[in-house]
Amino acid sequence: MSIEVTVAGPADYRIVSNLARFYIYDMAEHTGWHFPSDGLFDSEDQFARYWNLADTGKHAWPREWRGFPFVIRIDGHPAGFALIKRLSEQPPAYDMGEFFVARQYRRKGIGQRVAVELFDSFPGQWEVREMPSNGPAQEFWRRVIAGYTNGVFTETRERFAAYGGREFIVQRFQSKNGAATQECRA
Repeated sequence: MSIEVTVAGPADYRIVSNLARFYIYDMAEHTGWHFPSDGLFDSEDQFARYWNLADTGKHAWPREWRGFPFVIRIDGHPAGFALIKRLSEQPPAYDMGEFFVARQYRRKGIGQRVAVELFDSFPGQWEVREMPSNGPAQEFWRRVIAGYTNGVFTETRERFAAYGGREFIVQRFQSKNGAATQECRA
């Protein structure tokens, strides 16, 4: 099985938007979201900022944030995505904004491998957030981050003004001093 994590260019925006339907569907289990009237979940361009596309107003970011979108491919086929935000340039701080691996590829070590590759590509302080109701995501990230940091991370439960005051479980840690790839440099 060949796993590729590539920088998502403008042509990949549609691929990620299509995959986002499945991501949102998976999240609905933990949020209680209902299907919209047309029966089709849609990301409504909420991921546009990761490509530095124009703000839609509803999903505007603080000025200092910058997006880094990635597509995950298995044997050449789209299999997920990772959307990273740089929260600050100095000191470098990053947020795993969205992370999705399609169900048929889960529990095979792919998510962990991709997360570690991305942590190493962006040296600095990291935060990863999960909804309090999403126990599987919390278990995944605790396991991945604990393995990556040898258990040196913090975890809190807090509200974020940038996300409408919603509450999250958040892990924070320092990434290893991996060298940033040319595509990933902030």
